[in-house]
Amino acid sequence: MNKYLISLLSLLYLISVPGCVTLQPTGQATTDPPKTPVADNTVAQASSEPEENREYVLQEGDIVEIKLFYNPELNEAVTIRPDGKISLQLVDELIAVGLTPAGLDRVLTEKYSKLLLRPEVAVIVREFSSQKIFVGGEVKDPGLFPATNRLTVLQAIFQAGGYTNTAELTNVVVLRNQGSDKPLFMKLNLIEDLTDPGKNNDFLLKPCDVVFVPMTRIGRLNQFVDQYIEKLIPISKHFGFTYVYELNPSK
Repeated sequence: MNKYLISLLSLLYLISVPGCVTLQPTGQATTDPPKTPVADNTVAQASSEPEENREYVLQEGDIVEIKLFYNPELNEAVTIRPDGKISLQLVDELIAVGLTPAGLDRVLTEKYSKLLLRPEVAVIVREFSSQKIFVGGEVKDPGLFPATNRLTVLQAIFQAGGYTNTAELTNVVVLRNQGSDKPLFMKLNLIEDLTDPGKNNDFLLKPCDVVFVPMTRIGRLNQFVDQYIEKLIPISKHFGFTYVYELNPSK
């Protein structure tokens, strides 16, 4: 897969699901720097950590209620803005996107401890923003779909109407927001899962993931013939003109 396609997929990802963030393993420090994206030609392995051990990470559009037990006059419910921040009394603005509710609780407790004697803070997520995934490429019904709790890559493809006869299932791409401008790039071979019961390359998706099913080489070649030869060149094949294209140049 060339760098141009990867750059195009990254742009598609940033346009289609802006502001999305992913789940975070329990106990992971919220101040850790974003993970470095894997190389273009590297297959990223999905995390084997059970989904039930992961905490929800706040994202834009979530409505969170901040409660202070000993200072109820500071209680308020706020919506996380598109820039990832919230505005509160006394502590002004702070970034909430990318933090777990417990992580935001710790940040607020630290800030309020400089102003209050007993800052007992509670962070409650009252409303979650809509969470979806995008499935595109060689599927019959590409688009946005609800991100359910146990949806795998293969299930998402079938939810999008299934793959076409020109789909390259050996190089399915998943892009995942990791809290930086560059998404995490993962590539997996789903044809093995469909043909070998012992294979398990499929993995669970997360909200805002982008699944892209590329076209096979023969499919791209047929598309080229259809677009640039049959439609652009005004010559009928019935006049005796023929064109031959090599399907397997390695032989």
